[in-house]
Amino acid sequence: MRAVGYQIPAPITDEASLVDIDLPKPEPKGRQLLVEIKAISVNPVDTKIRRSAKPEAGSWRVLGWDAAGRVAAAGPDARLFKAGDDVFYSGALAPQGTNAEFHLVDERLVGRKPGSLDYAQAAALPLTAITAFEALFDRLDARKPVTGAANAILIIGGAGGVGSIAVQLARQLTDLTVIATASRPETRDWVVGLGAHHVIDHSKPLSSEVTALGIGAPAFVFSTTNTDKHLAEIAELIAPQGRFGLIDDPQTLDINPFKRKSVSVHWELMFTRSLFETQDMAAQGEYLNELSRLVDAGTIRTTLGETFGRINAANLKRAHALIETGKAKGKIVLEGF
Repeated sequence: MRAVGYQIPAPITDEASLVDIDLPKPEPKGRQLLVEIKAISVNPVDTKIRRSAKPEAGSWRVLGWDAAGRVAAAGPDARLFKAGDDVFYSGALAPQGTNAEFHLVDERLVGRKPGSLDYAQAAALPLTAITAFEALFDRLDARKPVTGAANAILIIGGAGGVGSIAVQLARQLTDLTVIATASRPETRDWVVGLGAHHVIDHSKPLSSEVTALGIGAPAFVFSTTNTDKHLAEIAELIAPQGRFGLIDDPQTLDINPFKRKSVSVHWELMFTRSLFETQDMAAQGEYLNELSRLVDAGTIRTTLGETFGRINAANLKRAHALIETGKAKGKIVLEGF
């Protein structure tokens, strides 16, 4: 089967950073599904692992988590899906990812593709949507008010992949006032279109920007990017006893400034459930099925930003390069081989 992989971590400008290769077609076992990949999207985690994770000597690492496709075969213990089902998912931190014609995934991590979306539109959603669902409802418990706080959430990085879906989920599934950050005219328009009540500029001091809205100190802050840069401002603007969640990888994270306000700090990593095979691992498939229903009802829309053509090394290099600039709007998707 055709695939794209690498053997040595390298900058995206290096010829060997991503290579077109041929690998054996895998066979499903247990509760695994063998999915024929129709479309994928690219996430910041793809670029981080490409730069840092070295495969075993002589082996190829195939990146990719987000995918939409059709079940080609099911393992002997699979009971949720069968051959011919259209699915979308994000998968686990496995050595062989979705940048291939066929991919193995545990069925508990899989959802039914929204019927109203094509494969490319569906592939833009899983990783960011699961991250946003878990951050908002499993970690921040955003439906539980904070006494005395403004019933509001600040989403830092509102135009990014996770921010784009978090804005929609917070607007549609809660009664929170949604404040999103964006610094360029096109990204401001994007987050307004997704449903943000207010947009503030993250290139300016966030506490002053929030104060100027006149709604009070927000109960929740969800940071998707540049957390270390904004940490002092977050501590200043969040309400006492508020809840703060983050998903990025700050070099340092001094949370002492939150003590005075008794602010709780919540990490979110969507791979935790699959990495540790937690008892509630199937929650990710359930979130995707809920997302599928919301999309087909017209409540949530795809966050596809750009389509970069077919799945090959050249197009994946372009996608990685754009993501590494930090200026991508929505999700980058590739479709077909």
